[in-house]
Amino acid sequence: MLEKHGSVRGALLVLCGAVLWGTTGTSQALAPVGATSLEVGALRVVIGGAALLALALAKRSFRGVVGWPVLPTLIAILATAAYQPLFFTGTARTGVAVGTLTALATAPVVSGVLGYFALGERPSRVWYLSSLLAVGGCSLLTLAGDAGGTVNPVGMLFSTGAGAAYAVFVLSSKFLVKGRSPDAVNGVVFAGAGLVLLPVLLANPPAWLADPRGLAVALHLGLFATALPYFLFLKGLKLVPASTSVTLTAAEPLTASLLGVFLLGERMSCIGWTGIVMTFVGVSLLALGGGEERD
Repeated sequence: MLEKHGSVRGALLVLCGAVLWGTTGTSQALAPVGATSLEVGALRVVIGGAALLALALAKRSFRGVVGWPVLPTLIAILATAAYQPLFFTGTARTGVAVGTLTALATAPVVSGVLGYFALGERPSRVWYLSSLLAVGGCSLLTLAGDAGGTVNPVGMLFSTGAGAAYAVFVLSSKFLVKGRSPDAVNGVVFAGAGLVLLPVLLANPPAWLADPRGLAVALHLGLFATALPYFLFLKGLKLVPASTSVTLTAAEPLTASLLGVFLLGERMSCIGWTGIVMTFVGVSLLALGGGEERD
């Protein structure tokens, strides 16, 4: 029973993080004119990475840590750094709703396969049903975007790459949190990714940060759309399988789609609303089931 409660708690933590992630594309859309996808992605990680590292140091999360696997850490850092320009370029080209959905529809499939072969995780029957509903819902949302004439093939390619990068991040992080504090893992991975992307900002400092709206967008992306949700996500990742966590993050495109419709004025057809319902049902099933694995 305790294990069941723990897995449900983990699922809810991942779900809360995913909802906060769902605000990233909308935040970029609200940034001042002149804000490029690469700049926005780099700022998000630099600010978020600094906050997560500061949190880990303040909580003394590195105390007692003996040894740190280099290869999984480098993979997680590079996947995190790659995700940012891929994701923001995708949403800029093909829209917040479709771009986010394409990325998150790719991730469960990649994560399920890699989780099975790399970590030996066996997804439950609930995961298969939930993933089918979530990916199907995301696909309908993408078709709805296509019907509205907003889909850009190059943008979808960038978004697909972002989904694959995200799945790689999750799998490598799942390995890293075994026997280590999630706060320490977050601090190392995001501070490292921030260092990788920092030259982008140093080479061409974003002038739009002088605009109060631009500064607000940057702080939101770094603190409330990166540091806080990843703090929640890795706490939950210790309690649920990697494949479950990735399927639960379908709540991110669900949030992005709703924000795109109600805040940015993006149109949504009946097909799109059907996709939203399917995605919501899939995520809810997995959250309530806790994503337990079957032996």
